[in-house]
Amino acid sequence: MAVQGVSLSVREGELISIIGANGAGKSTLLLAISGLLTTWNGEIFFQEKNLKGMSPPAIVRQGISLVPEGREIFSPLSVMDNLRMGAYTMYRKGLKTQVKEDFEMIMEMFPILRERANQLAGTLSGGEQQMLAIGRALMARPRLLVLDEPSMGLAPKIVEMIFSTIQRLRQEGVTILLVEQNARAALKIADRAYVLETGKMVLEGSAEELLVDDDVKRAYLGKDYGSFYDGRD
Repeated sequence: MAVQGVSLSVREGELISIIGANGAGKSTLLLAISGLLTTWNGEIFFQEKNLKGMSPPAIVRQGISLVPEGREIFSPLSVMDNLRMGAYTMYRKGLKTQVKEDFEMIMEMFPILRERANQLAGTLSGGEQQMLAIGRALMARPRLLVLDEPSMGLAPKIVEMIFSTIQRLRQEGVTILLVEQNARAALKIADRAYVLETGKMVLEGSAEELLVDDDVKRAYLGKDYGSFYDGRD
């Protein structure tokens, strides 16, 4: 059993981070929330609706979009077609005007995607693919954006840009659940955070509290506590 005894909450407008070592169960938890893994026990409620047993497409229609670990873009498709795939629920509702507005919002947020619009997604750099994965998720106009390891495998400058984008989304009112192994960067931008170890929540609190918690600093923040990213634009 990868995850057990886990209880957490995300309030509207919050940015909640889940931190933990490799193998702690972070991605498993997000896959369960997104319906990509079947849960044996427990319940998952989103805006008073029980998601247990719902299919992934149904969960997207409820308002949850996942940016998966490793990005999982549609490599043989163009950048624009990847974004269109993210908007499939909007197309089904006949909301073409809103989809057009969202295209422009994504292109303004990630100008490089406008330049690469007709390029095959599989030929993008890792950072560009991460931008595309975030853009694709936003095309569904989610009430909850779920991000799984958005900094994985990216150069420090790109990581800083991705985290600045996450901050911007939060400031614009997007509710975010962030799983991130880079604990310091995650805690710098989060409101609250949970620590997951071997499938169980072992600690929770405000991000500020966990940043100065000795156990968290020793286990997840490393010796060079003052380096890399300080949360400022």
